[in-house]
Amino acid sequence: MTLPMVVPDPSLPGRVTIWEVGPRDGLQNESCVIDTRTKIEFIDRLSAAGLGIVEATSFVRPDRVPQLADAREVMAGITRREGVRYPVLVPNLRGLESAIDAGVSDIAIFASATESFAQRNLGRGYDAQWEMFEPVTTRARAEGLRTRGYLSMCFGDPWEGAVPAEQVVTAALRLQDLGCDEISLGDTIGVATPGQVGDLVRRLVAAGVPLEGIGVHFHDTYGQALANTLAALREGVTTVDASAGGLGGCPYAVSATGNLATEDLVYMLDGLGISHGVDLAALIDTTHWLEDHLGRPSPSRVVRARTPQKEQ
Repeated sequence: MTLPMVVPDPSLPGRVTIWEVGPRDGLQNESCVIDTRTKIEFIDRLSAAGLGIVEATSFVRPDRVPQLADAREVMAGITRREGVRYPVLVPNLRGLESAIDAGVSDIAIFASATESFAQRNLGRGYDAQWEMFEPVTTRARAEGLRTRGYLSMCFGDPWEGAVPAEQVVTAALRLQDLGCDEISLGDTIGVATPGQVGDLVRRLVAAGVPLEGIGVHFHDTYGQALANTLAALREGVTTVDASAGGLGGCPYAVSATGNLATEDLVYMLDGLGISHGVDLAALIDTTHWLEDHLGRPSPSRVVRARTPQKEQ
């Protein structure tokens, strides 16, 4: 397999943590429901490929996200590798209780930087969302669970347009006050550009959000996900969300297309000499395997470049 030429950039972090979201954020947006056995194998393949964080599923109401209705069965069936974390998304205390019963060590909550998306995604307003999350994070801390806060619509909202950076900073500080160990900045509809990304990260750090507690989550709607990732790395961010094969989107924001493909991210990091621990060949094999189950090719540029002509 042809590898990129390695030209290190000393201004960038030496190591990046890839937060793999394919099994959760990827599969939740599929029109068909993937069977439980396939989900379990998908997660096991990802951890075997060297991914140290694999977001496995979401404990949400089955009628809201039927693609992830088998969360309990998935968590019971995966092979938990030593040193690998398997976070799950929880919306409320009921979801947290289910996650605790499933033996998780990491949870994530999902907030919105805008009123419109809070209403559509959470069924309540911007201010009311914090009231819903407070008992969840309090209980999670009491249980010794690591808590991540996803923050959606950090760069643009399909109903409200451009989102002011100050508004995002205020929301991020609310998540920090709730006790989130990390905040993932979501470009939910993929409209961000590198200048925006750098500016927001600098504002967050200036407001008191520790750099090591910032992750980035880019969608590739306008083809900017890798460029935005590089902009975040230049600011010192070391956690990047990605989805195997570029799967994903958001069921409550129809303009949200696929996530940054993990394969594309790994290829770029390899070329920059940044360590990450992922076996690219094994990851590509996993995405080829998943393509057969989904019945369509991956949008990942690296996967497409590494697919023999006879298979296209």
